Order: sequence, then structure tokens, then C-alpha cells
Amino acid sequence: MTATIFAAAETSTEAAHQATGWFLDNIWILPLMPALSFFAILFLGKKMRCRGSDPGLLTTGLALAFSIAAGIQWLGSVGEGGTLPVVGEWKWYSAAGFDLSVGTLVDGLTIAMIFVVSLVSFLVHVYSTDYVKGDRRYTHYFAFLSLFTASMLLLVISNSTIQMIVAWELVGVCSFSLISHWWEDKSNSGAGLKAMLTNRVGDIGLLIGVAILFFAAGGTFSVLEINSLALSGGISHLVLLVAACALLAAVASKSGQFPLYTWLPDAMAGPTPVSALIHAATMVVAGVFLVARLYGVFFEGFAIAGSSINLLALIGAATTIFGATLAFAQTDIKRVLAYSTISQLGYMVMALGVGAWTAAIFHLFTHAFFKACLFLGSGSVSHAAGGTFDMRKMGGLKQHMPHTYKTFLIASLALAGVAPLAGFWSKDEILAGTGGWGIFGGTGGNGAYTLMIVMGLITTALTAAYMTRCVYMTFHGDYRGEGHPHESGKRIVVPLWVLAGLATVAGLVNLPKGFQLVPKSWTERFGHFIEPHGVTYFPKIEHATPSWTLGIFSIIVAGAGISLTVLYIKRKQQIAERTSQSKLASVGYNILVNKYYLDHLYSGIITKTVRGPLAAGVNRFDKTVIDGVVNAAGKTSVAAGNIIYNQIDQKIVDGLVNATAIQTEEAGEELRKIQTGKVQHYGSIMFASAIVFTLLIIIFI
Repeated sequence: MTATIFAAAETSTEAAHQATGWFLDNIWILPLMPALSFFAILFLGKKMRCRGSDPGLLTTGLALAFSIAAGIQWLGSVGEGGTLPVVGEWKWYSAAGFDLSVGTLVDGLTIAMIFVVSLVSFLVHVYSTDYVKGDRRYTHYFAFLSLFTASMLLLVISNSTIQMIVAWELVGVCSFSLISHWWEDKSNSGAGLKAMLTNRVGDIGLLIGVAILFFAAGGTFSVLEINSLALSGGISHLVLLVAACALLAAVASKSGQFPLYTWLPDAMAGPTPVSALIHAATMVVAGVFLVARLYGVFFEGFAIAGSSINLLALIGAATTIFGATLAFAQTDIKRVLAYSTISQLGYMVMALGVGAWTAAIFHLFTHAFFKACLFLGSGSVSHAAGGTFDMRKMGGLKQHMPHTYKTFLIASLALAGVAPLAGFWSKDEILAGTGGWGIFGGTGGNGAYTLMIVMGLITTALTAAYMTRCVYMTFHGDYRGEGHPHESGKRIVVPLWVLAGLATVAGLVNLPKGFQLVPKSWTERFGHFIEPHGVTYFPKIEHATPSWTLGIFSIIVAGAGISLTVLYIKRKQQIAERTSQSKLASVGYNILVNKYYLDHLYSGIITKTVRGPLAAGVNRFDKTVIDGVVNAAGKTSVAAGNIIYNQIDQKIVDGLVNATAIQTEEAGEELRKIQTGKVQHYGSIMFASAIVFTLLIIIFI
């Protein structure tokens, strides 16, 4: 494999050097391993003793080891002046002077993503061997789990937009299959179809955006060349804006951004391990990855630097508020976590919108651990408490499931942004990156996004509040369910502790600059190794200065959210009595229960309009106008045919034919008289003809 980089990136800083290593050069092996597992399970799984789970466990385990080895080689290659990515390229198709290439791209973003995807996938595979044990489609489940992992790994190592489209669609197909795993239940198959169709809406934007960038960049699908041209002025701002808006539609559908997030809570119909994989490491972070990978297009298209608001930041900020508020009205523990995922994805998109690229990827990194832990924890609760996800039928599980409770509590505190857990560090970096604080020392950044920091802080309080409610309803109080709850087995508990441990310490890999409790060399390590620098395909972004006042204030906000929720729980009866007469409280509650009526808008208005009045109108137009035109054309054709047949064919054409035949017959009768059968008679005729012919020659010639 060729380990070179496009000319656009080679013109970067002289201090930047080329990363090298066997694992980096052969990164294409990474998605190949789970892809081979998919085919092995699909064709041979039912004949195996394990019914197909072992190939998935083996290949995802090898993929994790491969990712760690590639990460070690990358860390050893990163220099202070920047590091050129490792690029492998193969010609796939050539016609009329156009060459279409595919290949791999390994940089810091790739390294972070492959580790997250392979780790969460491996733990989900281990967890699933117990969780779906005895399932009627056990083999099918593990086959598509492997393909899901392969598809996401292919996406994050792709070096061309056309290759990303293929992987993007494969991720969508796998999600449909796994969400609809128990398709006999109509709600499950409906949830899979809803996810598929909603994503198809956004995928139109992806195709349009990629097509625009292809022609604008001079006929190339190369991610590096497109970003380099966008940042160097090789593509006009208007074109970049249109392309970025089109791509944002794809991001909104895949990563559950407003207003296309309605499919994501319904995706909880699938098995819980699938929910963990989708929400923590694969499908929903694909949109965030797309923005991060084509950041040059978004950075210039939305004019992120020096601004105070743009469409990307606004969509992310709105989504983080929408998701957090909707989590309050849920009684299904998985739906609480689903809306929480929507909110946190909004955080990441908002961070990218304000120029805090490293903070966004850092939050993606930490979020994967505590969100996977929460989803797998909810599965553990359901698995051991009669199969329900309704928190109203839980309670008091703290003493019955101590391991699940402790890991769930750690992950909840990390999600709420409580120091010193991982979520605090990544969220605080996003808030600082908005550049909108400026109290006792400004935070800098790429603009003054004051509205974004306000919405981010509100979300911090809301997150702490709804997770406190979730933990209390599930683990505290008296048990309200049926049966005898018990702790889950080791294959479920061990992945929970691994993820809880990472949710505790992962934030330490990117401690803020100036953090006095550790040596300077220990700070901002994640950004140093992951963020591209010294290259031309990535913008020169300004990093915010950490603010102690902001960090302390965010802790106070999270604490206030927790405290107010505890107070509400203790005085729920009195508060309920006071608010029952409040029309404003009633309206607000109904809005949250009905999910801001977006589902009603889509299914109750748009769908019914399409299937009802619009369909009836189209049908009437078809029968009256189109059928009328077709029928009139048919009648005209029949009339014209009759005229042609009766008048032209029968009278003129047949008349000429018949007349010719009569004349021919009469001439034949006359000639027949000459044919006497006597040789002397024929000789006389020939002699006479010769005389006439000779006279004609003499006269005229």
C-alpha cells in the first residue's frame, strides 16, 4: 500500500512529518475482519456450536487489538509541528479519462473513532451472548452486529466521499435490520421503517452535497483535496454554503438533530445491546463524524470564525434543549436515555458549529463510554426485573443489583457533568469553546457565541435533573414490579464496570491548559494527538482559554439540577397539588408528552395529507385529466384509423392495386394471342422487330 498524501497536504508546514507504521499502512484490514465474520456467521452460523457468536467475538476482539496497536503507532508518530496522515489509495474505476479511487485515511480523528467503535462493539458482543441467549434469531443478530461494526469502521477510515456514502448506507441498512429484530411485533417493524425512511430524507442532502463538492473541486471525491480547496479559496463561499446546508440535512437525520430526531427514540424497539451500539459508537455519531471529517467545508461555508451564530451551531443548540426537556416526560428508561442521546449529540454539533472541534470529538469520545454503560445498565435492569423498561414498575433495585446500580450511578453523574468524571471535562471544554463567557478572564475561541453557552448551561441543569429522576425511579424507594429481581451475570456486569471505569478516567486525557494539579506535559494530550495540525486540509482554529469560573459555575448548575429534582421528589405530592390547577403547567406537560407535536406533524398531518386529500387529488387528476387525455388520444386514433382504412386503404390503395392487376391481366391476354407455339411465327416476329430496331437507329443516330 502506498503511504503518501495528496499534494494539497504536502505543502504544509516543514516541521510536519509523515506518520508511519504497519498497522497504519494496513488499516484496511480493520473493517475486513468483522465483514468476514458477517459472511461466516450468515452461511455457517447455525451449524456452529455457538450458533454464530464466536466469530463476532473473535473478530471484534481482534479489531480492538488492531485499533490499540494502530493508536500506539500514531501516538509515536505525532510531532510538535504536525503530522501528515497516512493515506492508501487504489484505482477502482477508470473511463473517459476519469479515475475513481478508493482508499484509507488515517489521522487523529480516525484513531479516536476506531478505538471507540471497536471497544464498544466488542463489549456489546460480550454482553449480547447473555442478553439474547435463546433468542430465535440469535445467529441473524450476531451476523448483522458484525456487519454493523464493519460498516462503521469502513466509514471512519474512508478517504473519499463516494466511499463514505457506501459505508453510510450500509450503516443504515444494518440499523434497520437490528431495530426490526423482533419484526413480528408491528411496532418494532414500524420503528425500523421509520428509521430507514427518516434517514432517506437526509440522505438526499448527502448525495446533493457530495455532488456539489465533486464538481466544485474539479472532479474529485478526495476528502483531503475538498477540504484543502475549501480552506484555500478554491471553492466559492456560496457553493460551500449550499453544500454545507445539504450535508447538514444528512447530519440531522443520521445524528438525530432537530427536526429529524423523531426516529431515534422509536429505535429503542431493538434489543438493548443494539441501542447501546447505535447510540454510543455507530449510527448516531456518523453525522457528527461527517462534519468533523469535512470540517473545512462547514468551517468556511458557515463562516464559523469570528461569528456569533450560524445554522450548524443553532441546530445543535436547539437539539440539545429539545432532547433534554423531552427526557423529563418519559417513563421508559431506554427512551429517557434516547432523548439524552439526542441532547448530547446536539452538544457535539453545537461545539462543531462554534469552532470547538477538539471539544466536540472529545465529548464524542467520553460520551461513548458513559452512554454505552447507561444503555447496557438499563438492559441489565430489565433483564433481571421481568423484562420491563417501565420505571414505574421498578424501584428499590439498589439492594438487589449493587453492581448495576453503582455503574449506572457513575455513568449518570458523568453524563450530568459532575466533576471529576469524564463528562465534566468534555462539556466544560465545549462551553469554554463558545467564547461566550468572558467573566474574570475571557475564554477566547473562534467567536462570541453567547446564546450557545446559555443554551449549553441550561442543558447541563436539565441533564442533571432528568438523570436524577431516572436513577431514583429505578433504584430507590420500594420495588413496584413483579417477580424477584437479581443481579445479572458476569458477561453483563463486567462490560458495565469496564465502561464505568472509562467514564471515570477518560476525561483525564485532555485536562485543560494551566491545570495546576498535574505537570504541563499532561494537559491537552487528546487535542495534541487527535486534532490535525501542520496540514492544509484542516482550518487553523483558535483554542479557548480555560476558565475556572466557568468550570465552577457549570458544577453549580449541575448541582442545582440534582438538588431541585431531589426536592421535587420529596415534595412531589404538594407540588402536584399546586400545579394541577395551573394551565401553564398543564400546557407545558402536554407539549412534552406529545414530543412538541413533531410526530403529530409528520404522521398526523403530513402523512395523512399525502395519503388522504393529496392522494385523492392526485387520483382524481389521474382519472379526469390524464385518463381523459389518454382516452381522447385513443378515440382520435381510432377515428383516424377508420378514415385511413375506409377511404385511403380500401378506395385508393386497393383501387390502384386492383386496377393494376386488371390491366396486367388484359395485357397478358393480348400477349397470349401471340404465343401460337409455332417456331416460324416466332421467327417472323423477331425478324420484324430487328428491322424496326435498325430503322430507328438509322433515323435517330
